[in-house]
Amino acid sequence: MTARTPIGETPFQLAYGSEVVILAEVGLTSYRVANHDEENNDEVMRLQLNMVDEVRATTEQRLARYQNLMARHYNSRVKYRDFQEGDLVLRKAMGATKDPSHGKLEPNWEGLYRITSWHRKGTYYLKTLNGKKLQHP
Repeated sequence: MTARTPIGETPFQLAYGSEVVILAEVGLTSYRVANHDEENNDEVMRLQLNMVDEVRATTEQRLARYQNLMARHYNSRVKYRDFQEGDLVLRKAMGATKDPSHGKLEPNWEGLYRITSWHRKGTYYLKTLNGKKLQHP
C-alpha cells in the first residue's frame, strides 16, 4: 500500500489507524516486526484506533490544501471573457439537444446567437439571427 500524494496517507491507515505489514516484510527483519509485542498488541491497536480521527482530520486538511493548489493552478490558465449585449456567440450543445444519430462526430457547439441581455456573470439570454428568443438562459 502506497501513500496517496494528495493526502499523504494510505487507504489502509485511514480505515484501520495503522500501517499494513505486508507478507514480504514479515520474513525480513524490520523495526515493526522486531519490536512486535504479542501481549500488548491489543492495547496498541486500540490506541491507534483512537488516533484514527486525528489522522483523518489532518488528511482532510491536506486534501483541502491540495485541492486549493490544483484549483489555483487551473484558474491561473483560464482566460476570462466578458460578453456584451449584441455580441455573437455559440452555445454548447448539451445531451438533450444533440441528435443521437450523429454519434461522436456531432459538433459540440450549435448555432450563432446574439446576446440580448444578461442578469449575472455567465447567464445570458440569447436569440437567433432570425429574431427568435431562446427560452432558457
